[in-house]
Amino acid sequence: MARRNRFFVNRDIRFLDTTLRDGEQTPGVALSTKDKLLIAHKLDTLGVNIIEAGSAITSEGEREAIRAVANEGLNAEICSYCRMRNEDIDLALECDVDSIHLVVPVSDLHIRTKLKKTHEEVLQIVEDTVKYAKDKGLVVELSGEDASRADLGFLKEVYTAGIEAGADRICFCDTVGQLTPKKSSEIFKKLASIFDVPIAVHCHNDLGMATANTIAALEAGASEAHVTVNAIGERAGNASLEEVVMAIETLYDHKTGIACEEFYKLSRTVSRLSGIEIASNKAIVGGHAFAHEAGIHTQGLLANAKTYEPFSPKRVGREHTIVLGKHTGRSSVMLVLRELGLDATDNQINEIVRRIKKIGDVGKVITDADFEVIAETVLSLATRKARIELIGATIVSGKDVTPTSSIRLKVDGNEILEAGTGDGPVDAAFSAISSCLSGFAGFSDIKLEDYHVDAITGGTKSLVNVQVEFSKNGKTISAQSAGTDIFMESVKAILESINRLVK
Repeated sequence: MARRNRFFVNRDIRFLDTTLRDGEQTPGVALSTKDKLLIAHKLDTLGVNIIEAGSAITSEGEREAIRAVANEGLNAEICSYCRMRNEDIDLALECDVDSIHLVVPVSDLHIRTKLKKTHEEVLQIVEDTVKYAKDKGLVVELSGEDASRADLGFLKEVYTAGIEAGADRICFCDTVGQLTPKKSSEIFKKLASIFDVPIAVHCHNDLGMATANTIAALEAGASEAHVTVNAIGERAGNASLEEVVMAIETLYDHKTGIACEEFYKLSRTVSRLSGIEIASNKAIVGGHAFAHEAGIHTQGLLANAKTYEPFSPKRVGREHTIVLGKHTGRSSVMLVLRELGLDATDNQINEIVRRIKKIGDVGKVITDADFEVIAETVLSLATRKARIELIGATIVSGKDVTPTSSIRLKVDGNEILEAGTGDGPVDAAFSAISSCLSGFAGFSDIKLEDYHVDAITGGTKSLVNVQVEFSKNGKTISAQSAGTDIFMESVKAILESINRLVK
């Protein structure tokens, strides 16, 4: 049951999303201007208040991307990260941003090692830099970097100097995840009692408490949270946008104004463009966040979804799923059969469960396609001949060569040969398959939802297991294929999944 909304009553919570800046600082992530524009549009649709589009000092390419986001006509305030230097502010101005996130180191460790300044010099820099930015007409959010390891008395002096110089908002940065929820609550109660300007919280997840510390800060008086999609960011990442929002909405019964039903699509987009795979057990957006395998859980789900789900998955653009394996019981099988529109006797259900458990006991994942084959066999259903048959497939790929695949299929009895290119061999194969199917009824609107490869054995001839998931008109089918050739097993899994979708 949600806690009564005594913490957020008569108080709006604002969200600064820093996926395009702090999120992009995740090692190995580099977003193009096109990528940033796509994510920014989705964040704007979601309803975040501020989008930190990047750091203008980084490069000309970064400035081009920030400028493109700023000139896109979005509803959100567009912000650039800036150090306490006039040159950073000037470059941010060239990008047409609405505001700057002006960051000053405030812990003695950072002041000594990074700035090599005295406290008095830092206070003067804050005053001068904030005034400079305000004179240029910018909204200024002043952040204390490494604030959780700073002397609180000096931190108050920094914020006071910034506010007197014109800072519009202040932010407390838990730069290396040193807060606890209790400590966070104590600090933000003090800050809220001292300062009248909006106070933001920026938490990192080094000890796994970024979301909890952010919520505690908001409870105590902060009115803005810095977050990233999928919690991406340097080292262990940042506070998660989807976790913070859903915690406030679910546990505190407080409407944030965020279009939560867009979370899953946004999450998948950021994962794809950043190249960072989402952990299957990640809250809200992970593949297993609304998945059930244990029989007792599925039985409860059938009776009342609330028994094992904290909120309806539809609220975040998802559906619950039934995972089949060694823990599967009759309830799971009955639910999946019902979704397939199949009837079975008690003995047939027991036989399906037995076969699933036998497969699960050897560590194999039972896909949707596997289940359909088992059910059709046990129920003695006439299996319709597959509409698509693979005749042959080739791939040309290598250094300075665009991956090109040639696929020969028999579709509804017609032999088709097509070629396709892509970012990699599998992408090229899917492009060629799509071309082969384009002239036949029933194959439109098929979307690749997931593609995953696991190495089963080691060595130069390692065995791999390819798993794919395709959807069409709300129906999703997963399939897998194992072998030593990733390309061929990918093609087989793709065709198996599509065949099951359009049978």
